[in-house]
Amino acid sequence: MTRRMGSPFTGQSIESARRALAARLKAAQLDEAEQDARVLLGAVLGLDLTGLIAQAARPLTAAEASRLVQHAERRIAGEPVARILGTREFWGLPFRLSEATLVPRPDTETVVELALEIFRERNAAHPPRIADIGTGSGAILLALLHEIPDAFGIGTDLSLSALVTARDNAAALGLADRAAFVACSYAAALSGPFDLIVSNPPYIPSAEIPKLSIEVREHDPHLALDGGNDGYDAYRALIPQATDRLAPGGALVVEAGQGQARNIETLMAAAALSLDRPPKADLAGISRAVSARKMPP
Repeated sequence: MTRRMGSPFTGQSIESARRALAARLKAAQLDEAEQDARVLLGAVLGLDLTGLIAQAARPLTAAEASRLVQHAERRIAGEPVARILGTREFWGLPFRLSEATLVPRPDTETVVELALEIFRERNAAHPPRIADIGTGSGAILLALLHEIPDAFGIGTDLSLSALVTARDNAAALGLADRAAFVACSYAAALSGPFDLIVSNPPYIPSAEIPKLSIEVREHDPHLALDGGNDGYDAYRALIPQATDRLAPGGALVVEAGQGQARNIETLMAAAALSLDRPPKADLAGISRAVSARKMPP
């Protein structure tokens, strides 16, 4: 049973409630207690940072205090802020989440960055076609469609619930007319050709999942995490499928876990894809996005 918090926030000012909440989160040994407190309080009050500062002296109502207690209890129990709020920003865009989707992480923006670098080198006259394998919330695909106005994209996923979430996100972002979503295993239901195929597949070795942080192991969908015994099951399946569905000159870009980039490149080379650039590192210096091209015959 979730532990009830000892003192309500009723009557406290916004600023004093923020400080009290941050102190409780710090006591629970949460790394980003100050930021979490600000975000949770802002969500309860419907205020951004500027609003929190401008209304710092306003007292919380009983209803606001009650909601803040509920949010705080969930966070102290290990639930990520994005799960509590049901949304997460990715590539500067808001994405609704569901139990069937991963929380999009900043590291994954490296895949978008590399895909855009590759796209900008193309000189084809036709509008590009993009596929996102294992689309989840649709974050990668919709970020690319946002940046490439004439592109059309298809996202696949095994989870129908995830596809509903991705479709809703496409509609909310005004991209529904340029996006389609298909339930299938990897790219099995797609025919191509595609100019760009992207994927953030499951790549955590099965035995490592119980060692992940509670935010991940208890709240991200297992299907989107488990990469099999060695972490490469998804790559072995999707790389050959992607190769068959790429247009000549088209590129495949995938996310990699720490230390996986070289082995992924080996799988790409074995599928007759050309490795024409090094992996792209994320802000932590980890080789996070790996790409290869399908060379013209």
